[in-house]
Amino acid sequence: MDTVRIAVVGAGVMGLSTAVCISKMVPGCSITVISDKFTPETTSDVAAGMLIPPTYPDTPIQKQKQWFKETFDHLFAIVNSAEAEDAGVILVSGWQIFRSIPTEEVPYWADVVLGFRKMTKDELKKFPQHVFGHAFTTLKCEGPTYLPWLQKRLKGSGGLILTRRIEDLWELHPSFDIVVNCSGLGSRQLAGDSQIFPVRGQVLKVQAPWVKHFIRDSSGLTYIYPGVSNVTLGGTRQKGDWNLSPDAEISKEILSRCCALEPSLRGAYDLREKVGLRPSRPGVRLEKELLAQGSRRLPVVHHYGHGSGGIAMHWGTALEATRLVNECVQVFRTPAPKSKL
Repeated sequence: MDTVRIAVVGAGVMGLSTAVCISKMVPGCSITVISDKFTPETTSDVAAGMLIPPTYPDTPIQKQKQWFKETFDHLFAIVNSAEAEDAGVILVSGWQIFRSIPTEEVPYWADVVLGFRKMTKDELKKFPQHVFGHAFTTLKCEGPTYLPWLQKRLKGSGGLILTRRIEDLWELHPSFDIVVNCSGLGSRQLAGDSQIFPVRGQVLKVQAPWVKHFIRDSSGLTYIYPGVSNVTLGGTRQKGDWNLSPDAEISKEILSRCCALEPSLRGAYDLREKVGLRPSRPGVRLEKELLAQGSRRLPVVHHYGHGSGGIAMHWGTALEATRLVNECVQVFRTPAPKSKL
């Protein structure tokens, strides 16, 4: 059986998790991850990594729930193993709070996270501006630790990593038989996708080791997420903004919003600003495409466009992308019918 040569373009959480899934589930392949940026330079390194999923308007809720549950189960297995520290996965408990009672009091993911319940009146006393809330335990997956862990697993299974900027997917033909496009915002150029756009996120990473519970305003704009070595304070959601430089005024505003929810953060120290551009589109693009140029053919699996839900959904969508890759491999291995003349 000939080895099928697979190139994965992109080395954020999508590219690396898909490469690891393929290496585990598709036999007889060689896998090369190709990117011009690797950890700690990716968007996934800036992400807070909390498993609280967004809602994608163009995707059936059952599908979203499946992606989230598969990701939660994957990371929950890691958090319950000796690998938890090396992988940067922890359990965190806390509150999601609302200024008015939401139309949907129980979100679709309530039975995936642990111990989901409505907040009590006594708990809500901590947040006088808010009238309703959810309390639950979820997972936090820290990009700057998790990405190197995925890279190590990929290399351990024989995968290769190549630093190179790809301007056109056809550059990979004929060196590779199948391409997996996990290039995020790069897909504007690589896949001609005009639907994908950046949503700028600015956060502060601070030292506040006394903060142990997460707090998230239901808008998703203000949040306090304690992690292993710092607390992430956010945030912003600036559509169409490509600026990767931190804005000092925005940092002041983020700190002020977070201190309104958790006044003890006035004592936070060692503040560091980070900016990431979320690759957003109306729905995740997860599909096969057969590129054709004259007599040449290049099968591509697209896997990108998760917006703010990259880490929350990554393993579920990587499994689905891997199933699509497997279909391409089967076609590749099926001999073409000989024409009868």
